[in-house]
Amino acid sequence: MSGWLEALLLGLVGQSSLLVAGVAVCWITVPRTIVGLLAGFGAGALLASVSFDLLAETDGLEQWEVVGLMLLGAAVFLGGDAFVERKFGDDGEAGALGIVVGSVVDGVPESVIFGIQVAAGVPISVSFMIAVLVSNFPQAIAPSADLAAGGWSAMRLGRLWAAVVAACGVAALLGYLAADVSSAVTGRGMAALAAGGILAMLTDSLVPFAYRRGGQLAGAATVLGFCLSAL
Repeated sequence: MSGWLEALLLGLVGQSSLLVAGVAVCWITVPRTIVGLLAGFGAGALLASVSFDLLAETDGLEQWEVVGLMLLGAAVFLGGDAFVERKFGDDGEAGALGIVVGSVVDGVPESVIFGIQVAAGVPISVSFMIAVLVSNFPQAIAPSADLAAGGWSAMRLGRLWAAVVAACGVAALLGYLAADVSSAVTGRGMAALAAGGILAMLTDSLVPFAYRRGGQLAGAATVLGFCLSAL
């Protein structure tokens, strides 16, 4: 298999669970409390991803570079979230779509890293790929359940998540092409960018979302998600 095709498929497959989980809520009724617990679990898994995977990828950058890129990632999320709030209001769809914005800020840089690793001949960690796939399920179910309850059809949800997955596939391809042209291209900066965006999304969207729906048990779900992802 050619390198560019492998990178494209990795980007698509790595985020495919977003699409599967995002449309499944149209046929599987998920109680409000369970949605909150799943969101908490996903938040914990993402915290582990930032702590043990993404920040580890920044090795080689100066501390000020890591801080600057993380703040840029947070700014990207906040900009996207502000756009969603202007378009849909402060509650309802806006809250759920804010988590979708976070999925993009998380998935696109992550996919770029996959593409760069393929170009560099670095083996993709199977355990990390599984962790990405699993953590995407609660990350997609949480907002999709609210959007479906608000009247979104399976087709509309499918288009939304298919666009996110397609963007991640293209990002992986671009990461591969850039690294194939120049060996100076690495995934360190993208990892820091994703880490900052995820932390901002967790604080502003996913964790409050989890608590509103799951109550105090959302905290336990977050710890469980963190521990299982770390393992």
